[in-house]
Amino acid sequence: MPRRYEIDDAFKQAIKINAKGRRTITTEDFVAELAKRNWHWGLREANHWIEIYVNTFHDVSTVEGDARTFALFNPNGGR
Repeated sequence: MPRRYEIDDAFKQAIKINAKGRRTITTEDFVAELAKRNWHWGLREANHWIEIYVNTFHDVSTVEGDARTFALFNPNGGR
């Protein structure tokens, strides 16, 4: 049985940190982490959740569609 708190945990586990320290997350990675926790969401539903519940990441996708990439927002001028 899926539990609500597992969504937040799946989001945190899907975050990747590159060599420069930039934190990003893709919708595909988020959905894969959710599936490990018995949450079966599509890309559109995962994007909707990110847009509603996560205000520290912004969309940096380079292509159209539901396979999106989000990056941690840095209010100090860094992107």
